[in-house]
Amino acid sequence: MRTAPTILHLDMDAFYASAEQASKPSLRGKAVVVGGLGPRGVVATASYEARVFGVHSAMPMAQARRLAPNAAYLVPRFGFYRQISEQVMGLLRALSPLVEPLSLDEAFVDLEAGGTAWDEESARLVGVGLRADIRSVTGLTGSVGLAASKMLAKIASEQAKPDGLVVIRPGTERALLGPLPVRTLPGVGPATGDHLRRAGITTVDEIAEAGEDELVRLLGKAHGQGLYAMALARDERPVVAEREAKSVSVEDTYDVDIHDRIRVGLEVQRLADRCVRRLRDAGLSGRTIVLKVRRYDFSTLTRSETLRGPTDDPTVVREAAARLLESVDTTGGVRLLGVGVSGLADYTQEDLFAQAHLAADEAAAEEQPEAEATAVPAAEEPAVPAEPVWRAGQDVRHTDYGHGWVQGSGLGKVTIRFETPDSEPGRVRTFPTDDPGLEPTDPLPLVPRRPEAAETRSAPGDRGA
Repeated sequence: MRTAPTILHLDMDAFYASAEQASKPSLRGKAVVVGGLGPRGVVATASYEARVFGVHSAMPMAQARRLAPNAAYLVPRFGFYRQISEQVMGLLRALSPLVEPLSLDEAFVDLEAGGTAWDEESARLVGVGLRADIRSVTGLTGSVGLAASKMLAKIASEQAKPDGLVVIRPGTERALLGPLPVRTLPGVGPATGDHLRRAGITTVDEIAEAGEDELVRLLGKAHGQGLYAMALARDERPVVAEREAKSVSVEDTYDVDIHDRIRVGLEVQRLADRCVRRLRDAGLSGRTIVLKVRRYDFSTLTRSETLRGPTDDPTVVREAAARLLESVDTTGGVRLLGVGVSGLADYTQEDLFAQAHLAADEAAAEEQPEAEATAVPAAEEPAVPAEPVWRAGQDVRHTDYGHGWVQGSGLGKVTIRFETPDSEPGRVRTFPTDDPGLEPTDPLPLVPRRPEAAETRSAPGDRGA
């Protein structure tokens, strides 16, 4: 492992929600929740003001509304977030050719490879400068961790949140890691965490004390050896330069084979939701849904379905995964399940709802009585203009009032707040949903806020700050 903290991890602070607050002056300093607004929607990001009420990412949106009923609830604008992400990633690539994006708002950077840092002081200066540059270019804030390995750099950035910088000095890693929970380490998810807890292992120190042989016995050779090395702060994983993603997928291995068919179906639905969150974090959509099933005898089956167009709609992915599961025999038990999306494309606003509306229309048609559904041939049905659908947070423009965004709609009315990123909080007006002067428009660019003094914090044992 290196002898200087020259691996940097950047994590933008509450990225989607912060971008919405920067774009909408009336929401600055207020609770903002971004995610799916339907009955089965989940929270993508909550602002720090919303987190005070207990709202967090991956929470069902219905639960979030109960906890923070007065928050602003907005649909994601992934194209907008992607534009900001490209600006931030450009700043990172100016520091080094080795930049490893993990999502739209998170990345590792090898500063040593870029020749921009070679010791603690130079690395710290780069981190301070990066945070200032991000604020100057985007108006948003990011937290920076610096360490001698990827694992520790990510832990440092988490400790730096929000809007800070933490450096972990080489030689202090074991003292820092020891008291932390086992879930802190890469590769320890809910299932592995529960397995270790049942064995009486809840902290990183207890992993180190258990020894490599015991971890291999509990978790298998590869996982056990890797986890033991991480507990000793040994992480030699390199920063890997950006590669074009060909698919996005998630999978879980279960400590005990699942025999109940209903439980299998519920797990597939949960994995589909996780997969969509990763897809959206990357600003992508995809055409092909893939289901992976490893059975009790270690045989692995994959099934796939290609949609009519790319989607990042969780309902569509869930339903496709459920259809694929119908063709798989799970008799005897299942030890691993996975859901993936391939045939990726850049996110477009139309992708988000097209598939869901199509599925809803088809379902509604199936529910109609046979005579009613076929009474009028399709060619003879009168053409009825579709009423515009306005979604909370959507950018709009009115011929008389200019740029604004949708606060809400229903009962044939749509409420718009007219403001821009560099204006004062704007006035609210209500229109019929079919007002001819109202139309969707593209987001306006952010206006950077005035730079403030950079904050630097130190990890325990880092007395040089």
